[in-house]
Order: sequence, then C-alpha cells, then structure tokens
Amino acid sequence: MKKRLSQSTIEKLNYYVYALIDPRSDKVFYVGKGKGNRIYAHVEASESVDTNEVMKIAKIREIRAAKKDVKHVVIRHGLTEDQAFAVEAAVIDYVESVQKQQLTNLMSGHYTAEAGIRTIEDIEIQYEAKPAIFSEPIMLIRVNRHYKHGITDKELYNVTRQHWRVGPRAFQIKYACAVYLGIIREVYEIKSWTPTEVINGHQRHGFNGRIASKEVRDKYRYTSVKHLFKQGHQSSIVYAEPN
Repeated sequence: MKKRLSQSTIEKLNYYVYALIDPRSDKVFYVGKGKGNRIYAHVEASESVDTNEVMKIAKIREIRAAKKDVKHVVIRHGLTEDQAFAVEAAVIDYVESVQKQQLTNLMSGHYTAEAGIRTIEDIEIQYEAKPAIFSEPIMLIRVNRHYKHGITDKELYNVTRQHWRVGPRAFQIKYACAVYLGIIREVYEIKSWTPTEVINGHQRHGFNGRIASKEVRDKYRYTSVKHLFKQGHQSSIVYAEPN
C-alpha cells in the first residue's frame, strides 16, 4: 500500500526539506525538497524497473531486500520554494563536506556555487579580491561546474587542462588560469597541447603544464576577473590581454 499524507497535513507542510535514512546504519543517503507526497515518491519509484537515479534506487532496494523500511524525516517545513532550495543545499553541503558522507543525490542543490560551504579564508578571497592586471596574454578557464570545496591541486589541474575546443590562438599563449566564481584560483604554465577527444564532431584539446613560477602565480592568483565574464557569457574560456 502506497503511503500518503492527508490533504490537511500537506496544506500545513507547504514546501519542506526531507531526508531518507538507511535504518541499518541510521545514516542519511538522500536529501530532497518538495511539496505534497514528494517524500514518498522515491520508494514508489524503486518499484519501477526503469529509473535514472541508479544509486538512490539501488540503496532503497537494498533496504527493502533486507526486510526494512526507509526512514523518512522532515528537516524543515512551512517554507517557500526559495527557502526550501536554500535549506536543501545547506544540508547537502553539510552532510557531504563536513560529515564526509556520500549522498545518492544527482545534484548538489541550488545556490551551491554562489553560497555553498567553504572556509572563511575563501569567502574573504571571494569578496575582497582586487581586479587582475595582466602583463601578458592569459587564457582564463572557468571551472565552476567542476570546482568543489576541498578540491585537491591534482583535481584542479585536471579539470582546468581538458577538454577544450580551442583554435590557433590558444597554442600561442603561455599561461592558463583556473577561474571559479570570477576569481583566479591557480595559474599554470602551458608546455604543450594534445588532442584529447572528439565531442559532437569537434576535436577537443588539453594542455600539459605545471604550476607557474612564484612570481607569475603571486601576480594573478586570487585576483578577480569577474568583469571579463559578462552575465550570460556561455563560453568557459576567455582571453585576457595586457591592461
């Protein structure tokens, strides 16, 4: 029998943020937000053969195979939709970044890039960074989709270096910068470019390089290039010329 909330309860709940808990470990494995009977929708979906959310559904099926029931917990209710988005993102950040516990969510939640969990030092960098002043041509590579709290040097290098659709201009530039939220996070000296893969019929390339010298790194790292990435700008790459 499918579980359902009464209409009067639904009306009082409004938007809410909830967690699904594995009763075998008492650990949260999914955080979501919604209205109505959304909280029960995942267990219902696990009864379907065809589903996209593989990790979450597999977890639910494991629990049910062990003759247990998923625990459903409402974390906050009586929220507007915007408030629910914010609470959901905060809880996901806390569980994954502070508790170091992997959730089965496909998405990290709204507002994570702009206001997600980070150190106070990084917040100061975000709001106090001075505009970059360039003394040579620089390739700026926006890595917003791949950047995360606690990213390692190796991970940042790998998401910055590939896979890009670039032309002859890129091959003439000596330095590339990883940019997150309009701030330069790292500076690399480009040694060479190599083809990586073909996407939608277009050859992509990746650069081979190393962290730039201290002099160059100190000049650009943690400076702002927000003014070069205009609102609505779609490309991940911008070329900066000497000021």
